[in-house]
Amino acid sequence: MEYDYIVVGAGSAGCVLANRLSADPKKRVLLLEAGGRDTNPWIHVPVGYFKTLHNPRTDWCFKTEPDPGLNGRSLQWPRGKVLGGSSSINGLLYIRGQREDYDHWRQLGNVGWSYDDVLPFFRRSEHQERGSDDFHGADGELSVTNLRARRDICDAYIAAAEELGVPRTDDFNGASQEGAGYFQLTAKNGLRCSSATAFLKPAKNRPNLEIVTHAHVERLVFANEAPERVDGIRYAVGNEPRLATLRAGGEVILSAGAIGSPQILQLSGIGPGALLQEMDIPIVRDLAGVGENLQDHLQVRMIYEVNVPTLNDEINNLIRRGMIGLQFVLKRSGPMAMGASQVCIFAKTRPELETPDIQFHVQPLSADKPGIEMHRFSGITSSVCQLRPESRGRIAIAAPDPRTYPKIFPNYLSALRDQETVVDAMRFSRRLVGTAALSSFIVAEKVPGAEVDGEDNLLEAARNISQTIYHPTSTCKMGHDAGAVVDDRLRVHGIEGLRVADASIMPTIVSGNTNAPTIMIGEKASAMILEDGKG
Repeated sequence: MEYDYIVVGAGSAGCVLANRLSADPKKRVLLLEAGGRDTNPWIHVPVGYFKTLHNPRTDWCFKTEPDPGLNGRSLQWPRGKVLGGSSSINGLLYIRGQREDYDHWRQLGNVGWSYDDVLPFFRRSEHQERGSDDFHGADGELSVTNLRARRDICDAYIAAAEELGVPRTDDFNGASQEGAGYFQLTAKNGLRCSSATAFLKPAKNRPNLEIVTHAHVERLVFANEAPERVDGIRYAVGNEPRLATLRAGGEVILSAGAIGSPQILQLSGIGPGALLQEMDIPIVRDLAGVGENLQDHLQVRMIYEVNVPTLNDEINNLIRRGMIGLQFVLKRSGPMAMGASQVCIFAKTRPELETPDIQFHVQPLSADKPGIEMHRFSGITSSVCQLRPESRGRIAIAAPDPRTYPKIFPNYLSALRDQETVVDAMRFSRRLVGTAALSSFIVAEKVPGAEVDGEDNLLEAARNISQTIYHPTSTCKMGHDAGAVVDDRLRVHGIEGLRVADASIMPTIVSGNTNAPTIMIGEKASAMILEDGKG
């Protein structure tokens, strides 16, 4: 079968691409997803990420290599293994990043990627519960709604931030990001609104759109007469090998994410020459940047015991847990309708900064990690991450076998600025709980513990307890320098008929959660592909 467009990966961006590119009934579109259908009911329950993270049926369950910056620890890196990709297992938090993030992309030479350029694509996707305005859209497919559950301890956190000079806000995606308030969620009627729900479901019955799940991509196929032009793709469904080819003028769009997209490129002979030679893979294009420039948000989860009931108390009580379930079934509200966090704070660790450099995710619960049994005390979690880390990692295939997981080297806390910021962030967390608004709730700091003090000790604690916040980006970065993989039309340098459209193309990580920006990338990529096709 021949196609006009082959989209690899039905994740946050891939579902958008499949929808927009198949809107023309004359164009035949193939969407390949290595995971399965999104039929697991926990996918659609907002708090269901407790059941889908680290679940091999819905999560690829990647793991990093031992990281020197984390004292040799390896971290689990969840990535969605299902229609909707990571938007089907994430925390539902709708954050776009700062205007300055996108203006910086444009300053790096990427035409069409300033904030004013990308804002229309954010608005196009969005179905904002509060209605449309200069920053928000109300006619899109992605439902963005207010939290359906609030608590006094969460209100106290917002008031605490105000005491420290952080303004209260109800819109982190408007005129200014700085502030403290409640997250909005990608949810509709109390259920998750993944990219698959928003974009793929309305398009799935189009006769010109073919969706293949459990389709594991092996490599790109190149034209015999033009070895640097993509002609199709080889993949397998179970043990059955398949070949999909392009019509004249067709394109393959990789939307397999910050791990999958560079892996496919490297397996296909596009990547650092030395790595490809080491793996005995014929070099199609020596692109040094493929898999490089890896960036992620590293969070320090500080845990406090409090003197008011939290979700710990409710989840650990069988009767109250049953009432939570009943509340969700009858009203689509309560704790099961919550996202991964309730309170968001974007703040500055230093007054001379023009924009926030840290983000808090505050949860009225505590556990060793998501999906693990709640602590037996009444606890809250104050998670804080650096928004623009300077550390850079890389991803490299470990074997020419497409089913072998690549090696992930995050290189966390290797930059001095990152080390300074993580310490400042932990101190900011302590300043929050020391305010008049919040201190009366606090019994004790349980993690890392109040006895841990001083710059060296706090940094050492961060190395021992910090975790990924699941935002890998930038491994196929957009640009025109020697390390760039795609140009500002998202075309792979030196290869015809091939683009990348997912979080991997970000030159620098956005200042916040990455799902909404990745959906925007899918929207903008779709528009550019259709525009270029007319030419």
